[in-house]
Amino acid sequence: MKKILPSFLVMVLLFGLCAAGCGQKEEELTKITLNEVAHSIFYAPQYAAIELGYFQEEGIELTLVNGAGADNVMTSLIAGDADIGFMGSESSIYVYNQGADDYFINFAQLTQRAGNFLVAREPMDSFTWDDLKGKNVLGGRKGGMPQMVFEYILKQNNIDPAKDLNIDQSIQFGLTAAAFTSGDADFTVEFEPFATSLELEGSGHVVASLGVDSGYVPYTAYCAQASYIEKNSDIIQKFTNAMQKGIEYVNSHSSEEIAKTIKPQFPETEESTIATIVERYKEQDTWKNDMIFEESSFDLLQDILDEAGELSARAPYDKLVTTEYAKKAAE
Repeated sequence: MKKILPSFLVMVLLFGLCAAGCGQKEEELTKITLNEVAHSIFYAPQYAAIELGYFQEEGIELTLVNGAGADNVMTSLIAGDADIGFMGSESSIYVYNQGADDYFINFAQLTQRAGNFLVAREPMDSFTWDDLKGKNVLGGRKGGMPQMVFEYILKQNNIDPAKDLNIDQSIQFGLTAAAFTSGDADFTVEFEPFATSLELEGSGHVVASLGVDSGYVPYTAYCAQASYIEKNSDIIQKFTNAMQKGIEYVNSHSSEEIAKTIKPQFPETEESTIATIVERYKEQDTWKNDMIFEESSFDLLQDILDEAGELSARAPYDKLVTTEYAKKAAE
């Protein structure tokens, strides 16, 4: 009896620990759906956070959906198909100005530069923006950040987007590179990996970075509905914590190390190509050191919207942006 009792107690103890551990794990992981505007190496910190398990460390089971455009991301959020949206903050301004009661609040900014590049048919070592005059360019959707930043740069260089060149905005997001290859446009504005892919296949050559020439712009941020944030403040904080870890990883590791880490997110892209793209983004200071969305950045965003003729009224920073979670994550 003395030999059986200890064994029995050990089995009971082990079973109890396993049950408690399994139950705890299930309770800790909260399912979150994130809808992103595009799946691009431009957002490397996000993919690093996913691949390195930072979301799991924060108790989040993340489902990532590619919305393929800000309109689709916002539609998904409004329909309740996603919890958090990742896109240009202009979308939250549009919704607010339409009179929405349950508007969308930006709680973390990721990129501080535009992530697209101007691609020409031939190499142009001495390119200037004046070279676009009289040319045909494949641009972005009207009212979207890619197109508005492009127009902002043109105006900064005394070029009238409506009169001095022809901008084709009829091509669906993500399909402009293919249209450029098969069409006769002189230039195209491309995100990565499409810009580098065009170079590798000999169909185009990057001649300018919109991120460099537009300066620091709050290009993309994470947002959620006000009601969701109010009910799930802890989840928003944990999400932001995970992303802060992703930013710190990217800003402290080499392009080759980052490429190796995020390669599973881009199975059809060579690791060396990913490293080249990451380095290009690093060189232009694409990613912030923290995720704090400053008021000056929000003002600049609205200036760009205003110049593009897309702003019906200026939206209040204190309603559409919160820095509470980003500041805590950065501490």
